[in-house]
Amino acid sequence: MNRAKKNVLLLVLCQALAMTGITILGTIAGLIGQSLAADKSLATLPLALLMLGTMSTTIPASLLMKQWGRQFGFIVGVLIGMVGSALGVYAIFSTSFSLFCLAILLFGVFNGFAGFYRFAAIDAATDGFRHQAVSLVVGGGVIAAFLGPGLATWSKDWFTSVTFAGSLVSIIGLQLIAAFLLLWIDIPLSSKAERQETGRPLTAIVQQPVFIIAVLNSVCGYGVMILVMSATPLAMVAYSHSFEAAASVIQWHVLGMFAPSFVTGFMIAKFGRINIILWGVMLNLLCIVINLQGNSITNFTVALLMLGIGWNFMFVGSTTFLTEAYTPAEKAKTQAIQDFIMFGFVTLATFSSGRLLHSFSWQAVNYVAFPPLMVTLAVTLWLRKRYFSSAYSKSYQIR
Repeated sequence: MNRAKKNVLLLVLCQALAMTGITILGTIAGLIGQSLAADKSLATLPLALLMLGTMSTTIPASLLMKQWGRQFGFIVGVLIGMVGSALGVYAIFSTSFSLFCLAILLFGVFNGFAGFYRFAAIDAATDGFRHQAVSLVVGGGVIAAFLGPGLATWSKDWFTSVTFAGSLVSIIGLQLIAAFLLLWIDIPLSSKAERQETGRPLTAIVQQPVFIIAVLNSVCGYGVMILVMSATPLAMVAYSHSFEAAASVIQWHVLGMFAPSFVTGFMIAKFGRINIILWGVMLNLLCIVINLQGNSITNFTVALLMLGIGWNFMFVGSTTFLTEAYTPAEKAKTQAIQDFIMFGFVTLATFSSGRLLHSFSWQAVNYVAFPPLMVTLAVTLWLRKRYFSSAYSKSYQIR
């Protein structure tokens, strides 16, 4: 196996472990928050802090990896994630909502580093393999779809006196495995010239249509996904469904998020990135319509599956667009600002999810998702129409 394929394989496995941990937290964090918080509308605050930690880390993590390399940055992130998970276990035993929030914030820092696995795949892959490399790394989450909810359910009662503490212990084990795998990552450090050069100012970079498409669709796709997904376990329990049923729905959702990745790269090559992104927007809209039709397990399952597939199309498509917005010297800051903006909106969506559900209804959560999806659909269609026939579309090969 050559170095590029070995690195991509290791990144796939590390992505799978990271997303398994995130899936476990997505399944249990809202329920833990609800049990620990005096104000039940703060149930999704820990998940919001997870995203806040992610957002706050994107810029320093990217700059650190620019100077010290991907491997060093990923290992630092994993160590911080282990500390956060251990603190979370202690917080549950001590019934401290504030400590649990701090623990999840630290895990968010780890997630900020892990978000660069997909960009590391671009660094590791050859030119003709980059679309597939990104898709495969994102597709590592398929393992999370099978392992995450099952592990959350199996481990939640490891400590009979305290529910869900065992689930966080299992995340520590996942982090240990990731730390070992990262020792074998071999992605060369950027050249000295690339580390010292800054390239164009960000004001010039962010005005490019490829950057606008990338950021708009990643923000909307991720924001809507987390808005609906965060509220789903709470809504299902409120509608008298069991925790096991909620975990099963999240499992189907995560499967929808990552299973398409094994073909998304090929679909992009055949149908074009903008078309794949637009299909993703339509699937998100379909999810909202299904959720508003009823609250049966079937409704939740099918809707969350559509939400996952829609997220995949929008996320992978926007990631490949972003690669055309920067030169090698501009890579770190462009990737950092894209993820900073994306996780800023995701943080807001996560916090709003619990507030909307508690103060209004499950239907309100879904209605709020409509406007950003419609704006994203309109702007993407406008950009496609405007730049398809321009010299810009030819130079950037926009399809």
